[in-house]
Amino acid sequence: MLGWTITGMIFFIKPGYQGAYEQLPVKTYPLEIPLIISPDSTWQEARLLRSVLGHHLLVTIEGKVKHLDPVSFVEKSPPTTAELKKLIEDAVTVNHSRYGNRVEVNENGAVTNTGIEIKLDWQNLKLMQMGQDTQLINLMYRIHYLQWTPIKEINQVLGVLGLVLLISLTVLGIRIYIKNKG
Repeated sequence: MLGWTITGMIFFIKPGYQGAYEQLPVKTYPLEIPLIISPDSTWQEARLLRSVLGHHLLVTIEGKVKHLDPVSFVEKSPPTTAELKKLIEDAVTVNHSRYGNRVEVNENGAVTNTGIEIKLDWQNLKLMQMGQDTQLINLMYRIHYLQWTPIKEINQVLGVLGLVLLISLTVLGIRIYIKNKG
């Protein structure tokens, strides 16, 4: 009950949520050259944008996004380590207090000198960031919703048991209150 109450208060007040769940967009720039794109009949959606790495064409086909070269329409290869570093360094300039001023690229993405992990979803050209604050809030979420094990079925049993105990405690409290009033 104590854990549920404390985490519930934190979820209500939401301290530190803004930075922990901040969206880190890939920085985009105005298109410099006119590009004429003849859409394929299978495209459901198309987005043309320019980043520090050049032009990108993101098209949706059958609900899946493909990252294409806007001139050849060939699927773009994931960035090299140097390109990934350049892309992330360009994006983190929006918030130096959170991301610091240095990025180290590793096999999982990148880590800033402030300890923020950044991963790139190349197909969608999106960045995801997570720091210790994000991990702490996620832990509180798991505590609050009785997700104490990695096994979903056990967590569901714990959740139902927790709700039964909460209802029983409430009924018991009401009974004691009514008995003492009468």
